[in-house]
Amino acid sequence: MDGSNKGEKKSKNDQPAQLGAAIRHRRKALGKTLVEVAREADLTTGFISQVERGISSPSLSSLMTIAAALQTSIEQLLSVPEEFSEYIPSDKRQTYSLGTRGRRYEKLGPGFAGALFYPSIIHRPAGHVSEKMCHKGEVFCYLLSGRLEYHLDGEVHIMSAGDTIHHDTSKPHYSKVLGDEGSVEMWVSTRPVKGGKLD
Repeated sequence: MDGSNKGEKKSKNDQPAQLGAAIRHRRKALGKTLVEVAREADLTTGFISQVERGISSPSLSSLMTIAAALQTSIEQLLSVPEEFSEYIPSDKRQTYSLGTRGRRYEKLGPGFAGALFYPSIIHRPAGHVSEKMCHKGEVFCYLLSGRLEYHLDGEVHIMSAGDTIHHDTSKPHYSKVLGDEGSVEMWVSTRPVKGGKLD
């Protein structure tokens, strides 16, 4: 039992390094430089470098833009089966993690190849602060549980369970999980998203 727990902990701790290695391998296979990938993904070269080295863990939006720049999918980069199904029973839902800080994602789609939207449920730990983003597209969030402090283009919205927000993602935005408990959020975003950190 102890050995199993240790193995699980090691796997979680290694996840950013494994993702970074997959991104670096794909980039080199395409013959692209860090500068080229950063420019195409609208991210900084330094951030891409940190992700490749396992120092930084990208948000879902950033990972989607990196995957698009590398002509691949987030599923391939994360070694998650890329299966399309218009109907997905709850017990068949795929899950994956990004980083070592408790962010967990449940895939709700896409249901078919070429879909314009990427739906997911995101579990975030207490106190988690998302990247500051500004990118082309739109996003919808339905807060299932917990509380969020959502910053949108200079305005601050305090969200409680049941609240929603739907906006043009060209407006600067980020959010923070409030309170002692984590949050559970349903997101639907356009894909691929062109995104990046704001300095």
